[in-house]
Amino acid sequence: MTDTNCHEIRIQDKTVQLPGQRVLFEEPMPLDSGLSFGPIEIAYQTYGTLNPDKTNAVLICHALTGDQFVSETHPITEKPGWWSLMVGPGKAIDTEKYFVICSSVIGGCMGSTGPVSISPETGKPYGLNFPVITIGDMVRAQKRLIDHMGIEKLFCVIGGSMGGMQVLQWAVSYPEMVFAAIPIATAPRHTAQNIAFHEVGRQAIMADPDWCHGAYLEKNKVPRAGLSVARMTAHVTYLSEPALHRKFGRRLQDRSNLTYGFDADFQVESYLRHQGYTFVERFDANSYLYITRAMDYFDLAAEHKGRLANAFKDSPVRFCVVSFTSDWLFPTKANRDIVHALNAVAADVSFVEVESDAGHDAFLLDEPEFHETIDGFVKGCAERWFNGHGKGTTS
Repeated sequence: MTDTNCHEIRIQDKTVQLPGQRVLFEEPMPLDSGLSFGPIEIAYQTYGTLNPDKTNAVLICHALTGDQFVSETHPITEKPGWWSLMVGPGKAIDTEKYFVICSSVIGGCMGSTGPVSISPETGKPYGLNFPVITIGDMVRAQKRLIDHMGIEKLFCVIGGSMGGMQVLQWAVSYPEMVFAAIPIATAPRHTAQNIAFHEVGRQAIMADPDWCHGAYLEKNKVPRAGLSVARMTAHVTYLSEPALHRKFGRRLQDRSNLTYGFDADFQVESYLRHQGYTFVERFDANSYLYITRAMDYFDLAAEHKGRLANAFKDSPVRFCVVSFTSDWLFPTKANRDIVHALNAVAADVSFVEVESDAGHDAFLLDEPEFHETIDGFVKGCAERWFNGHGKGTTS
């Protein structure tokens, strides 16, 4: 194993210097597909200070288009970190109390090994020679990082959407390493509808002539149009109809009359096009294929003889499951399925449905009830963990 700081990555046709830490694991890692893959690099960021007995670690798991830059200016977009509202000094995940870790998932494009990485065997980007990975594989790689840090038990694992899937996988695969788990706006399995939306996005990418059957980096091309459409399609699923209506309605974009053409007459069209264009500048098309596939394959019940409750049998983990009323991508019913399974095995679980019209993206936004829920649960768990269990202090 080797540790490095500040490293280069390739995003589309640009080379970018990334701040942060990266660790290389030479030993191949077994994958759910039955293959063994390595070496594997994991790029990650940390915030706060690990206490002497290493008991104040919080692992944040990011969503599909997220990355390790949780609570700082993003080095590519120059925008605030994707969860800077939740993570930082004095916030619900308080970096003055906790040592916060977030790694880029394997299969991604922000420094951890993925399709854009150079294969040591060929000297070229893996492209479609990168193995298909699962949520379980992502978590298995994260565990390597946590073990490398010498952390025996995480105080909390938290994440939303695909991050919530990782949280559930952590609690099921390594329950002895997790004190508290907060899966947010997620599900124990991907639905047929969600798989269908992902397939539309993947087909858009693969239909782009510049995709070159996954070998576009070798040909110095970028499937911009396909990846942009994939992002636009997905982004619609992250919003709710009330949120779209409130933000855009049927208002026209920089004009007073219809053009009777196919330009972006409406503000909502212009907004989606902008989302697509900017996404292409920070994400890799092949990574999008691999990560969406990992989400599609996620099904905790299938891994436990078709009964979700079996996954949580005898779990010592304390859970807080959170959903949002207007989230139709991962609706409250899917989150209740997790709660019912936990209740069936008498697990320690709290559940909150937050009133919001912002849709699935509500977990990324300034939603006071949501932030108060997380703050209250984390503080309650901290009181039990650091005091009641004699596991040391947060400072």
